Amino acid sequence: MPEIRLENVSKLYTEDKRTSYAVRELNLKVEQGEFIFLIGSSGAGKSTLLKLISGELPPDEGTVYLNNANIARTIGPWRVRTVRTFGVVNQECMLIRKRTIGDNLLLAANAAGLRRRSRPSVKKALGIVGLPGVESYYPAELSIGECRRVELARALINSPSILLIDELTANLDDDNIWDLMHLLTELNNKGTTIIMATHASQFVNIMRRRVVTLVDGRLIGDVRNGKYGDIV
Repeated sequence: MPEIRLENVSKLYTEDKRTSYAVRELNLKVEQGEFIFLIGSSGAGKSTLLKLISGELPPDEGTVYLNNANIARTIGPWRVRTVRTFGVVNQECMLIRKRTIGDNLLLAANAAGLRRRSRPSVKKALGIVGLPGVESYYPAELSIGECRRVELARALINSPSILLIDELTANLDDDNIWDLMHLLTELNNKGTTIIMATHASQFVNIMRRRVVTLVDGRLIGDVRNGKYGDIV
């Protein structure tokens, strides 16, 4: 079962000719089946950390391991790694507005190598997120909450063992957030590892999962059964 391990991982970025750390000297271990809330203010490094875990970004210092293998060196291009092992929900909406929901998911299914099973996989993924029968709709015809569910369905298209979620609940009302949290809990109960960056503090406090806190790219808190803001 996939295990993630980050050892002394740092990522630099340059802005206006100045170089800073997005993530700095970070050590983290995630076992298969965990549900982790990743919290911190905007710019704390949450999105960068998720991209380092998926392999979309290589670390400038340190190593990211997947089952003791350095994913930057041994598994090939990050796109291949992502579709095979990880399901990713980005902070920004990634749906193609001029394509139907079905077409959006078919593109993801084909990228995951599910060409022969692509249409059944689309139907299954939409059913999991509670949106059966929307294949012919366009993103503009759905609500914000429904579009976020579609993006989750796209991430689930290849039945990934690890789900990385960046601010899935942003701009949603409490009812939609609860529905998504229940769905994620069901997926986690079936063995899917979930690492979720979120600002939804009240839901973090109620669910009491492992809470990892970043400040200025550094890990300052890692608390099991934690609440928003716990650092010990």
